[in-house]
Amino acid sequence: MKTLFVGSIAPQATENDIKELFSEYGTVRKLEMPRDIFSGKCKGFAFIDMEGHEARAAMAGLNGKSFMENNLKVRDEKPKIGGKGRRR
Repeated sequence: MKTLFVGSIAPQATENDIKELFSEYGTVRKLEMPRDIFSGKCKGFAFIDMEGHEARAAMAGLNGKSFMENNLKVRDEKPKIGGKGRRR
C-alpha cells in the first residue's frame, strides 16, 4: 500500500471527483480530503491510498495534469530521507 499526497486541488472539488479521477489507474483504498470548517470547501490537498504499482501509475499520469483549472501535484506522502540541509 502506498500513500500519495495530492496538492493544488480546486476548492470546489469533491471526494467523488478525486476518487473518479484516480480510479482510472486502480482501486482507491482510502481518501482523506480535509475541508474548511466554515465554508466546507476543500483545503487544496488530499491523501490517497492505493496499491504500489497503481499509485506509481497515477503519479506518472496525473502529476501536472490540469483538473478543474488547477495543475495537480501528485507525489509520495513521505519525502525521501537525506538530501540538502545542515549536518552536525
